[in-house]
Amino acid sequence: MTQAFHGAAMFFVNGGFFMILLLALSVSAGTVILLRALALREKLVIPPELESALEGVQPGDSMEGLARAAQMHPSPLGRIITTCLAHRNWPRQENLEAVQVRARHEVVRMESGLALLEMTTGVAPLFGLLGTLSGLVTIFANLGGGGGAGDTVAVARGISEALNTTIVGLAVAAPSLIAHNYFQRKIETMAVTMEGLIADLLAKCYPETR
Repeated sequence: MTQAFHGAAMFFVNGGFFMILLLALSVSAGTVILLRALALREKLVIPPELESALEGVQPGDSMEGLARAAQMHPSPLGRIITTCLAHRNWPRQENLEAVQVRARHEVVRMESGLALLEMTTGVAPLFGLLGTLSGLVTIFANLGGGGGAGDTVAVARGISEALNTTIVGLAVAAPSLIAHNYFQRKIETMAVTMEGLIADLLAKCYPETR
């Protein structure tokens, strides 16, 4: 166990300065992935109780029950519904514009942190490559002039250690790319669902314009 821990520690220590940057990126990306996974659960974005309350409203009904449900379930859908109901005395087109602005704000909030994941997918492999090149330059700069088997072994070991940053760079970039694409697709899907629900609500708020 001690040897395994020591080997893992040396793997990162031998990476040098760029390995530190990669570890910092991995921690940041991991934190974003965890927070987005918790925040983008569908029941938190589109609470089933709120969706049922919206679907139960009929044209001409009082909207007080739906307004209370939106206040009881703070969520992106709840805030959009609150905006719609707060402006239902406005003309339909103006209310629609207000709802669209609120919806854009909610999508931006849901996408919080995804820019870091996108950046990590591009930057991490570059840091890994820079770390490898930096390590190779150091190896050849310190290479003895005598040659022989000792130098060959030292070069082979040095190249192996220099490649550690490339391995870590790719290992950090791959999960970040997968997570970014997954969350982006999930947000798009939920945004389309909310758009349909709000379109239905607007039709019920303005039945005479249907």
